[in-house]
Amino acid sequence: MRAVSTPPPFSDPTPARRDAEATRAAILKSARYLLARHAHTDITLKDVAERAGVSPPLILKYFGNKDALFARVMSFEADAEALLDAPLEELGRHMVRHVLVSQTERGTDPLLRITFARLHDDQGDILRANFRTQVTERLAERLTGPDAGLRAELAVGTLLGLGVMFGIARGPHLRASPVDDLVDRYAPVVQAQLAGP
Repeated sequence: MRAVSTPPPFSDPTPARRDAEATRAAILKSARYLLARHAHTDITLKDVAERAGVSPPLILKYFGNKDALFARVMSFEADAEALLDAPLEELGRHMVRHVLVSQTERGTDPLLRITFARLHDDQGDILRANFRTQVTERLAERLTGPDAGLRAELAVGTLLGLGVMFGIARGPHLRASPVDDLVDRYAPVVQAQLAGP
């Protein structure tokens, strides 16, 4: 009698995908941390890998090379997409909630790196230009009425202030307050700039 082989059970690829996403996120977080403290030319893939708890070849697998990794680190494109992903009439609430949830659930807000990154050399020029075009100018394009660029910069500056007080200064009253309460109090300030005169 011949043994019948049964096919292996179906395996869901989702856990592997989640692991890959978590690894990419750890690598990016490590590279952002190091870039805030050191010049790009002084950082090695080994430094990034050690801080992320991975091997340098894994960084190459996910990002290709050091330049590609740091181009991604110095881009705000994906962060801006998440920050601005709401209709204009609800955008102030969405942006405030995004900053607070990023801090409370992930312990970081990728937009905040503009406030503590090294901005005195070429990488600073790149970060500033990326932040301006990918965040504030993109927001300004969505606004109607006069002074759209100024209003976008004021709205983003207001958000960054909240992020600094919550995540870096760790204001105890802010951190002890429910996110919904903070959104209710702070979103109108941001929305007032978005709505214009």
